[in-house]
Amino acid sequence: MTRTSPPSGHPPPATAETPAGDVDLAALAREICARYDAEFPDERDRYGPAGMEWCRHDNQHLLNWAIADVHHGHVDLLDQVAWLARVLAARDFPLARLARNLEIGAGVVGDAAVAARLREAAASVSA
Repeated sequence: MTRTSPPSGHPPPATAETPAGDVDLAALAREICARYDAEFPDERDRYGPAGMEWCRHDNQHLLNWAIADVHHGHVDLLDQVAWLARVLAARDFPLARLARNLEIGAGVVGDAAVAARLREAAASVSA
């Protein structure tokens, strides 16, 4: 079995600016991934240790995109999620799990408007 390689290239942002102050994207991503891992422990065998690294990496980007969409208007989260869904689908990643991940993120983020946009993105993946 080929193991998944850890993330490489441009690292995700660690924080994002909101009207309420800076948000620790890394801490939120760790919480999302812990909850995701509790729901989908089978991914430990499928992806190995790099799976959690990718989970945190992707969630930091997803949260940053959601915040940029809602609070700054210079990113369209739905476009970014559609792109990510295409990438993940090409790698045989179940898109229902991407949708669930976005729902978990909505429950963790602590910003009602960002949470609503994440739920919208989850629905767009499920459609």
